[in-house]
Amino acid sequence: MDLNAYLRRIGLQGPLPPTVETLHAVHRAQAFAVPYEGLDIQQGVTLDLNPARIFDKLVTRGRGGWCYETNGLLGWALAELGFDVQRCTAGVYRREKGDAALGNHLMLIVKLEQDWLCDLGLGDALRAPVPLVQGLHRDAALEFRLEHLPDGYWRFHNHAYGSLTSFDFLNAPADEALFLRQNATLQTDPDSYFVLNAEAIRMHPDHSVTLLGRVVRLASGAGVQKTLLNAPDELAEVLATQFGITGVDVAAIWPRILARHAALFGE
Repeated sequence: MDLNAYLRRIGLQGPLPPTVETLHAVHRAQAFAVPYEGLDIQQGVTLDLNPARIFDKLVTRGRGGWCYETNGLLGWALAELGFDVQRCTAGVYRREKGDAALGNHLMLIVKLEQDWLCDLGLGDALRAPVPLVQGLHRDAALEFRLEHLPDGYWRFHNHAYGSLTSFDFLNAPADEALFLRQNATLQTDPDSYFVLNAEAIRMHPDHSVTLLGRVVRLASGAGVQKTLLNAPDELAEVLATQFGITGVDVAAIWPRILARHAALFGE
C-alpha cells in the first residue's frame, strides 16, 4: 500500500501537508478519479474489509468500489498524510428504515480546527468535504444540508438530483463489528440492493453518470438523460469509456441484468 501510487491514481503529487487545503484537494481528486461501483457482487466475488485488498482493487487494478472500499481507501490515505481520521457508523435511509440501516454505510470525520465530514461512498453526493455544522452547504451549483437530530445523530441530506437522499450518523468511532455484519449481509441477502442491481456511478464537477443495469443516466441541474443498453459489448464500452472500469466479465453478468430489467419494466 504505497501512498505515492494512490496519489498517482487520483492525479496528485506531494508534498501534501495535513491542512484544510490538502483535505479538499485529496477528497475532490479521488471523487473524480475513482468511481463508485458494486459490480464484483454481481460476479459473485466476495468483498472483505481488508485494506490491502481494497488498495489492490481501487489503486493497482484501477477499479472503483462501494462505501466500505472508497471511504476505506480515502481514510487510509488521509491518515498516511497525517490527518486525524475517524471512521463513523452511518445508515443510509435510517429515516425510513430505522436503526436496522445502521452500518450499511461507512463515512469519515476528519478533525482539524473543526470537524469535517468526508464521504465518497454514496455514489453521487459530496465532491469536497463539508464542515460538520448544521445548515446548508454549497459546492458550486450543488446544495447539501446537515441536520442535528434530537437523538444525537446527524442527518446528511443530499443534493437534489443525487442517487440517494440521506443518511444518518454519529460523530463517534465506528462499530467495526457492525460493519463486518452489514458487509456480509449486503452481499448475500437476496433482497439486497447490491445483489439485485448492477451499478456504477462517476461524479464530475457539475454532473454525474450512473449505470443502473441496462440504463445509463446522465444527471445535472439541467435535467436527466437516459440511454438503454442492448448488448454486453455496449456495456463493456460504457464501463471503459464512462467509468474507466475494465476487467468485469460483462458476458457473465448480462443475463442477470436483462432479467432484473424485465422484472422491473417488462420485456
